[in-house]
Amino acid sequence: MLELNFDMAQTIAFAVVLLLIGRVIKKWIPILERFFIPAPVIGGTLFSIILLIGHQTESFTINFNGDIRVLLMTAFFTTIGFSASLKILKSGGIGVLIFLIVATILVIIQDVVGVSLAKVFGIDPLIGLAAGSIPLTGGHGTSGAFGPYLEDLGATGATVVALASATYGLIAGCLIGGPIARRLLNKYNLKPKVDDESVNKLEEDTTPVGEKSIFQAIVYISISMGIGAFINPFLKEWGITLPAYIACMFVAAIFRNITDLMKKPLPFKEIEIVGNISLALFLSMALMSLKLWELADLAGPLVVILLIQTVIMAAYAYFVTFNVMGRDYDAAVMATGHCGFGLGASPNAIANMETFTTANGPSPKAFFILPIVAALFIDFTNAAVITTFAGFLTK
Repeated sequence: MLELNFDMAQTIAFAVVLLLIGRVIKKWIPILERFFIPAPVIGGTLFSIILLIGHQTESFTINFNGDIRVLLMTAFFTTIGFSASLKILKSGGIGVLIFLIVATILVIIQDVVGVSLAKVFGIDPLIGLAAGSIPLTGGHGTSGAFGPYLEDLGATGATVVALASATYGLIAGCLIGGPIARRLLNKYNLKPKVDDESVNKLEEDTTPVGEKSIFQAIVYISISMGIGAFINPFLKEWGITLPAYIACMFVAAIFRNITDLMKKPLPFKEIEIVGNISLALFLSMALMSLKLWELADLAGPLVVILLIQTVIMAAYAYFVTFNVMGRDYDAAVMATGHCGFGLGASPNAIANMETFTTANGPSPKAFFILPIVAALFIDFTNAAVITTFAGFLTK
């Protein structure tokens, strides 16, 4: 088998090519444009299928450098932090709690469905957890952590099932989010609240984008990332383990509010540009690295479970998330985002929302509430629900 190992420069170049291919395909196929399917998902998924063919035929495989992917993810979430002023915090604080409750209820539903269907198909109920909230709301990180835990409890193959299910979720979460939000947008004739004071990072700015302003944006982003990177080790010493980008995002929020007090505007337009580019490249890299053969190796019953979980996620976002979060444009944006991380991961949620809002208008409220819940609080409630279910199943 031919094995290729791409370094950092080759990896990012390959991701850019796939991103461009995704944009071309999106223009060729109107339904992809209509349903807001992100271009990185199109290009990345297409290549992951080619990678699957190479693996199945034992003809070739490609290993990509993962360092730049982590950097891009951190850079994007740092840019999100610059949109979090105290005004948004005051208006969105209760929204964070409500959305956390909504997301946690979905976690419970996913585990009930996974365990119940596993019993119906005669599979170890613990394997049902490996096709429940562990890979879906939790993603690959939670799958890697809880897969071995389930195997220690006697669920042979739980790690492979969880990681494969998480791989499926990355694709499914992106595919269903856009159509659901589009349906809500058209049905209720929703419009963004462009006159709301919370629309801060996208305020009209007549200053032209140039080298100086782009550099200023990069300075703010880089310093926030650097300080955040220093904070994480100290948190670990206190027994607090957080995703690396959370600290960076909050440092950026602090910068934002300090500059607000000083009445010194930040280069919001440039920060947004850097964030959008980082997200597109990150998502392209994540999807082009997918090992779809892990999904192909799933037994028929598990595929059925995942498909049912997808239908439940779509229905939950449409009927529950949208209605509970306010039945307005922001709620529709959060519904598409919920599909992204309810089946996949935080970046998928942001990609769904970014694609939708780019076409229909801004939603700072959604971009503040969802990342906080998806990247931080839901991990704690998800872990508590998983361990509770596992405890009951092993009694």
